[in-house]
Amino acid sequence: MAGTGTGGSAFLRHEHSIDIITPPHPPLPITPSPPHHPRSAPKFPSDIYLSEDERKNYLAICLPLYEAALKGDWQTAQKIISKCPKVINVSITKNYETVLHIVSSTKHAHFVEELLKLMKPEDLDLQNKNRNTALCLAAAAGTVKIVEMMVEVEPNLLMIRGNNNMSPLLMAALFGHKEMVSYLYSRTDNMTGGDWTDTDRIMLLNACISAKLYDVALKLLDKHKKKLALATDKNALHILARNPSEFAGIRQPVYWRLLNKIIPGPRIGPGEKKCQALEIVKVIWGEIVQQKDDDIWDIIRGPQEIVRVEEKDQPNARYVEKKVHQSRLLFVAASLGNTEFLIELLRLCPELIWKIDDYERTIFHVAVLHRQESVYNLLYEIGSIKDLVTTFRDTGGNNILHLAAMMPEQNRLHIVSGVALQMQRELLWFKEVEAMVHPSLRGMKNNKGKTPEALFSAQHADLMEKGETWMKDTASQCMVVAALIATIMFAAAFTLPGGSNQDSGHPIFKKRSAFMVFVITDAISLFSSSASILMFLAILTARYAEGDFLRSLPIKLMIGLLALFISITTMMIAFSASFFLVYTKGMKWVPYLISGLAGVPVILFARLQYRLLFDVVRTTFSSRFLFKPRKHMLY
Repeated sequence: MAGTGTGGSAFLRHEHSIDIITPPHPPLPITPSPPHHPRSAPKFPSDIYLSEDERKNYLAICLPLYEAALKGDWQTAQKIISKCPKVINVSITKNYETVLHIVSSTKHAHFVEELLKLMKPEDLDLQNKNRNTALCLAAAAGTVKIVEMMVEVEPNLLMIRGNNNMSPLLMAALFGHKEMVSYLYSRTDNMTGGDWTDTDRIMLLNACISAKLYDVALKLLDKHKKKLALATDKNALHILARNPSEFAGIRQPVYWRLLNKIIPGPRIGPGEKKCQALEIVKVIWGEIVQQKDDDIWDIIRGPQEIVRVEEKDQPNARYVEKKVHQSRLLFVAASLGNTEFLIELLRLCPELIWKIDDYERTIFHVAVLHRQESVYNLLYEIGSIKDLVTTFRDTGGNNILHLAAMMPEQNRLHIVSGVALQMQRELLWFKEVEAMVHPSLRGMKNNKGKTPEALFSAQHADLMEKGETWMKDTASQCMVVAALIATIMFAAAFTLPGGSNQDSGHPIFKKRSAFMVFVITDAISLFSSSASILMFLAILTARYAEGDFLRSLPIKLMIGLLALFISITTMMIAFSASFFLVYTKGMKWVPYLISGLAGVPVILFARLQYRLLFDVVRTTFSSRFLFKPRKHMLY
């Protein structure tokens, strides 16, 4: 393979040929088959130099020209063209690319500019073996300037489709080139003509949404709202359902929001940027909800797919094939925590809360299974209906509390650091759902004869064991550090800087302010390190029951880490204060330098351990805010 200098585009070369392949990050939802338009015969360049008889001329003319085009060396190319003018419009690779094809896939705009001066407009229509014009390759490469120059010479290039019957606009969208798509869309005047089918527009809309080109997608929807919104085959909503991060929007900074709450009158500061992804959902969903109920469900559930499911009920676990609607956007959004997306759907169609997937689970059951608290909290906004929704049981006889007892996927466990804190979060989920459901559901057995509590203990036994090991290892290592600090600071209390007066036994520097700083910080360091030792000792001797991971163990770990941080900080302050006592004359720069260096270990400790301490505090004391209504105004 050889690079083309295209920046983000991917090109495959075989024997000096160029062929567009799938982008590095292909938009998953784009699966409609390319439209079958009646196409005119491709206009291939001459292959005069590709025969065996012309091998010597190929090596002397075509190969140097090919290399010059890749490098953007116009002077070398000009010399070759001046000796053999017809080489401009002949194939210089075995894939039938002309020199314009080669240079269009690079960033060398100056080369293209000079080359176009020597070409006729009809010469730009030449296609390679894959039926790509030079404009198609330039659109995939994303160099707007090169495309502008070509379109200025030959506007009809925009009408010529390339590989897989794709237009240059669709190619640019697939590769995610925002400026290129905006330019080509503005110049493509045949969007409403017969050359563009509904399939073309669906593919373009999906490509733009997958590449996050929402401004172009909104323009396309504005012209063809109804047809695009009601497309059942990979509707654009299925793409947006899988991208919860796209619905955040851009809010004002905190200080501007506070000022706007305090100061009456018009809003001040930068405006809040609307979420374009949410605008697309509103447009499409607004059209869908006007249809019949069956049509709505056909659009949002997607086609069936065959998956392999493990039958764990059998003595020897085996896999069976089962048809499921993998792309049901409701449940995909719920599993990924795409709350804003779901809220927009529920506002116009509240009946969706009763819909169930292939396992007979509602979106709230899916949210619990995948530990998506933002979706789960919507239960608080549907009133007494939640008491009915939570009674649903899936195909395995599991109620919503059974799902809370099951182990989630690893990526949901790893949102907090430390196995013990992961166990704590699992307990928080189980206790929350347990408090939500009717008491009769707490002792209900599933098809395997297990209650939620028994299922939780069975599925979390390994996690609890790892949490105990992690907690003990962490406590042991921190305890060693705390014991060393306590030993050092205890010794420092009796070996005061400057010594003591032999007659009275009083410290020589007792009247100096730095001495008082030394004594106080030494005592604080000793006491805090001793407290840290006691906390870590309590962790080592704990019984490690399930309930201990909820509050007891995390609180002890938090106190121990805080005490250890305080002891390290005060130890460094005491160390620095001693230098201010000893180096008083002639070398005043020494204590300042030492004080600066003494701050390094404190900063390192804070930098390395803040994440763990933050997670402990957040999961222990902020858990009361993890599950609560958010005032989304569903209805």
